[in-house]
Amino acid sequence: GGVPPVTDLVLGAAAGCLACVLTNPLEVVKTRLQLQGELQPPGTYPRPYRGVLRALGAVCRADGLRGLQKGLAAGLLYQGLMNGVRFYCYSRAEDAGWTGYPGGTVAAGAVAGAVGAFVGSPAYLVKTHLQAQTLAAMAVGHQHNHESISGAFESIYKQHGVAGLWRGVTGAVPRVAVGSAAQLATFASAKDWVCERQWFGEGSWAAVLAGGMVSGVAVAVTMTPFDVVSTRLYNQPVDAEGAGKLYRGFWDCVLQISSKEGLLGLYKGIGAVYLRLGPHTVLSLFFWDELRKM
Repeated sequence: GGVPPVTDLVLGAAAGCLACVLTNPLEVVKTRLQLQGELQPPGTYPRPYRGVLRALGAVCRADGLRGLQKGLAAGLLYQGLMNGVRFYCYSRAEDAGWTGYPGGTVAAGAVAGAVGAFVGSPAYLVKTHLQAQTLAAMAVGHQHNHESISGAFESIYKQHGVAGLWRGVTGAVPRVAVGSAAQLATFASAKDWVCERQWFGEGSWAAVLAGGMVSGVAVAVTMTPFDVVSTRLYNQPVDAEGAGKLYRGFWDCVLQISSKEGLLGLYKGIGAVYLRLGPHTVLSLFFWDELRKM
């Protein structure tokens, strides 16, 4: 409290970027796991990525250590835009007293997340393309073969105009709305619950981390299906008109994954999602809180 909303926009962006640098390797792994075996029945396709730890090793072998930070520049741009707008909107909702009403925290978190996702969607699109790119032997999903982040933006804009930069946004908005609502609604409660049981001292690093990991369970379970759909919509190949060749939209993507890969197909990469969410939740909210105090 007591921080002007415009300042919150800057602090939220900075907090998200600081957390992104440390958690981007898990984002790379998550993207590869979610694209692996796209629209193929379980057990009928090669699996170059098996589990989070072995997937990290596979990325290193294929792309070197630098491969673990693929798409980092686009990820930082996305985190700066999305979290800056998200925390700004949430701060405005707090100042207006909306979060004091029953369900106000969840609603404010969802709306703030949706607005942030829309603004940051072009950066997430490019991030997904870059993180999916690798050697042919290890490739999963469509390979867009961009040379750089600037080249990716330029290529997409030249081929499909401004609308092309927002392709896949129908998956991004519900993804971040659900994730943001779950995160902001459960993080403080989980941290208080841990402290009430006197497992850790109030305000300690351990309590914050434990609260983030407990909150991460709720976020991962609710958010992963939206995350898988979002990754698929962003990465799919498109025709000359900019229409997706694999999925017509959000619900078509959900139905195709469910029917061809089974319901568990919607939870591909949940391990990487959770392992990323816990630290990212803790780090982004911790950095945000500390920067606000400063």
